[in-house]
Amino acid sequence: MPRSSRATAAVLLAVVLLGGCATSGRPLMPTPTLYQTPDGPALFEPSGQAHPNTDLDLLYLTDRAPETAPESPLPYGQERARNIRFGRAQVRLMPPMDWETLRARSRSVKRAPEITLELGAVQELGAFPEEPYRLGRDAQGKILRDREELAQHAASKSRLQGEVQRRLAGVPKKEVLLYIHGFNETFETAAFTTAELCHFLGREQVCAFFTWPASSSGNFLISYTTTTESADYAVEHLKKSIRMIAATPGLERLQILAHSRGTALTLKAVRELALEAIAAGKEPVDLYHIENLVLLSPDIDVDIAGQQLTGFLSDPDLVTVWPEARLPRVLKGRLTIYASPEDRALRVSRWLFRSRNRVGQVRPEDIPDKTQRYFAILDRADFIGYEGRRTDFFGHSYFTSNPMVSSDLIQLIRYGKRLGEPGRELVKTGLVTWEFPVEAAMQN
Repeated sequence: MPRSSRATAAVLLAVVLLGGCATSGRPLMPTPTLYQTPDGPALFEPSGQAHPNTDLDLLYLTDRAPETAPESPLPYGQERARNIRFGRAQVRLMPPMDWETLRARSRSVKRAPEITLELGAVQELGAFPEEPYRLGRDAQGKILRDREELAQHAASKSRLQGEVQRRLAGVPKKEVLLYIHGFNETFETAAFTTAELCHFLGREQVCAFFTWPASSSGNFLISYTTTTESADYAVEHLKKSIRMIAATPGLERLQILAHSRGTALTLKAVRELALEAIAAGKEPVDLYHIENLVLLSPDIDVDIAGQQLTGFLSDPDLVTVWPEARLPRVLKGRLTIYASPEDRALRVSRWLFRSRNRVGQVRPEDIPDKTQRYFAILDRADFIGYEGRRTDFFGHSYFTSNPMVSSDLIQLIRYGKRLGEPGRELVKTGLVTWEFPVEAAMQN
């Protein structure tokens, strides 16, 4: 069988095999504070259908290999794939309820009964060729890409962008929300977090997640080491995914949210994309349409993060085509970092890496004045510290488990509010640093 036929057959087989995979599920995140009062903003409006579908239909991209363990209900495991696959993943909100009931329970502080997320049907819609792509030589000895494989890549890219376009046509905001998870996550848990963020953001944009082969079982120390290298492995695939999504006709904005170890992966990918654009003499913001880049509990060394964020700004030999030493723009909106010194998961990471400071544990007062002045000039970055009550076991997922923090995130992404505006009344502690009010933080 020709290679192209085998690839097509494999995709069709995957569609059949991944058709349904009910799992145990988990509770929906607590209601963000902005929705808890009767006079708060509307969460979402009903679709107008007689029986609107309350499930969430997510777009996924992954370089996880298909799961081979017969006892696992998941479509993809924690091994690395040598290509990108994409498709749709259904997240059910259980028990089944009508739209009005869902809207009322979603705004309740105490839900009775609880709303549970369950992974439903997962359908693989396409897969890119396996890497590395084939090469050949012409009669003159020049190295060329294989034409058949180029055609396969183009076909997969067209299917992916066609799916994004189809989804954009059905939402009021012509933007994509892309979530990148961290360590100790599965395909299922990544889908759940994306679904609950999408739900409380009003279901107004295309909701997608990039899931990479993070370890989620076995010896913790070995798994963490493997995950660190798997994050490096996934950089090229995330970069390629962002580039293709951003180039989809009709897309106006891309909102990128990354958590934990996924922040290191995301920073590398965005940095390399920016360098690609700069080398071509183009504005990164025009090519990739990134509105906000949000780093949640970043599991990355402070110095490394600084290099990722500002390294190209200190390389004038790289940025040469802009007049009067003007710098290119990477973001339309802002870089926002949420951190907590009480993050227990990052204490383990700090010990493993022998890293003095992880970005996700830094207090606002730990950021030197020189650094604050530097980012204040850029006027694109906000550092937010949270030192309130721990609302999840490790204090590592407060962006969903703490209603005050999730509310601030929603005000940023959904309503485009800047810090200090109504709804985001945090305490300013420096030129670019903020923290949640202590009394309110302890109550949430």
